[in-house]
Amino acid sequence: MNESDREALKIPALGVVALIGVSGSGKSTFARKHFVPTEVLSSDTCRAWVADNEADQTATDDAFAVLYAVAELRLRRGKLTVIDATSVQPFARKGIVQLARSQHVFATAIVLDLPLDECLARNAARGERQVPEEAIRRQHKELRRNLDKLRQEGFRNVYVLDSQAAVAAATIERTRMWHDRTDDHGPFDIIGDVHGCIDELRTLLDRLGYVQSEREGQLVYAHPAGRRALFLGDLCDRGPGTPAAYRLVMAMVRHRTGLCIPGNHEIKLLKWLQGRNVRMTHGLDRSVAQLQAEPEEFRNEVATFIDRLISHFVLDDGKLVVAHAGLKEAMQGRSSGGVREFCLYGETTGETDDYGLPVRVDWAEQYRGRALVVYGHTPVPEVQWRNNAVCIDTGCVFGGALTALRYPEREIVSVPAQRVYFESPKPFLPARAADESVTSVARDEAGAKLEA
Repeated sequence: MNESDREALKIPALGVVALIGVSGSGKSTFARKHFVPTEVLSSDTCRAWVADNEADQTATDDAFAVLYAVAELRLRRGKLTVIDATSVQPFARKGIVQLARSQHVFATAIVLDLPLDECLARNAARGERQVPEEAIRRQHKELRRNLDKLRQEGFRNVYVLDSQAAVAAATIERTRMWHDRTDDHGPFDIIGDVHGCIDELRTLLDRLGYVQSEREGQLVYAHPAGRRALFLGDLCDRGPGTPAAYRLVMAMVRHRTGLCIPGNHEIKLLKWLQGRNVRMTHGLDRSVAQLQAEPEEFRNEVATFIDRLISHFVLDDGKLVVAHAGLKEAMQGRSSGGVREFCLYGETTGETDDYGLPVRVDWAEQYRGRALVVYGHTPVPEVQWRNNAVCIDTGCVFGGALTALRYPEREIVSVPAQRVYFESPKPFLPARAADESVTSVARDEAGAKLEA
């Protein structure tokens, strides 16, 4: 639990803040000091709205119905929402946590845990708006009983102010979420799923105008005009150059010539790197074999790199969103387990197709958001534009191509795969192109045998 009367209370710029405390603890005064009036939803005010009397306890259920309805609408519109209610019991706080989760935002608890006698004295000075003393004593007892369980209840941040001095000294700092890069305007070269196709990646970067130079003993790709590469994840598995792909991308990220988000294959590889049991399927066995030949120090660097990757980015004043498997408008700029799962895997029906693959919900078909969403994950024969979303995973490792989208120009740059590195479980290339790719692989392998 974070307790401090000097350091700022850090809250997400978009989220739910619960002001918790007994009647007379000064929650409303605290709210007026630190928040814009329209950000604060007071249970007392809502009672007055529905019953013309903020002290009418018979209107509590209706008042909270109004409060939560308004809170949900505010959060949908991306507005910070502060709930001013006693919320001293777990069941009263449950609705706040559920609201935050439903809107994919964090819930913060700011508890005014002042001494009982101070609360009673403040209540006595209210005049006609006094709460019965016994009710305040009961509230204080209930608050103290569960004070140490707020994180378990689902509050991401918990701040307890246990004196008037702590309340007076408190300041609020609104923090940006990790994925908020709205002030980053690019330009970017967004690159689809690499899957260890290192030769094609180098060729693509060359074609995009990137050049290598030595920085701190490393060869780093950088663009002379200051453009940055933005990788959509799935750097690993299936292809022959997983370690080289990570070396290249990690160097670009370290020297700020590139950005990267995780793909679902990164998450599975991370589990193996952390020593957890995983099934060696979908090309993971190839990454493992390649990485086992590398020094342990490098494997640890890869694990740290993957573990720090952020699910998605919102860029260019909200006009661009990048996520490995895409992202619906209601989830953009939000943080929750559900958002991360969607970014990594998309949305599925729970069924499998004739190839044993999960049947995916076509979220882009219904997308009507303002932001251009650039994603990969599901290989397509050609770049697929739908509404304001574009899939640029053109299946390089399956014999397709490695593709980049130049932003803001919206220009496509692709390089063809040198060969089929891994047979796709579900054909996605036109039959003739697929046959030609397989023939070229057979020819390469036959030539290798003759040379041997």
